[in-house]
Amino acid sequence: MPTVRLVVLLGTAAALIVTHALEIDVFPRWDDSTRARSEPPIVRMSGRAKFTLCEVSNGRNCVIDGDTIRYGELKIRLANIDTPEIRDFKCNSELDLGRQARDRLLQMVNAGPFQIVYKGGPDEDRYGRKLRAIERDGRSFGDVLISEGLARRWDGTRRSWCR
Repeated sequence: MPTVRLVVLLGTAAALIVTHALEIDVFPRWDDSTRARSEPPIVRMSGRAKFTLCEVSNGRNCVIDGDTIRYGELKIRLANIDTPEIRDFKCNSELDLGRQARDRLLQMVNAGPFQIVYKGGPDEDRYGRKLRAIERDGRSFGDVLISEGLARRWDGTRRSWCR
């Protein structure tokens, strides 16, 4: 029995060392004001954990398209924006712009720590994706994509990206 305890203790210590070295936030912090309203937490991302493109890695931390990421087991859709499609695109210009939006989102999530924030409204979309803002220093990634012409505000209706 002492051998089992030693293995468990060493395994736990190794896991803590690895998560600390990679700066992985194993236990997301809860914002007290958020908890009081029974809303989902603010997740503080940090460290050297890199996001990839989901189509390349099919990983846990990856970018699906210009407005959707996978973070761990969650699919997160950037709330209140629309980006061009890269799967069900209607024309080549939509595909090109969709790839630019996806690549820009990948660049932003890999540029340093960010927060995944619930701002109110529906918790999920009809596909089960969590609707959240992703921010760094209070600036929304969705707003950045809009300002760069890679997204537009979601108004509830699909509009063509084809030129």
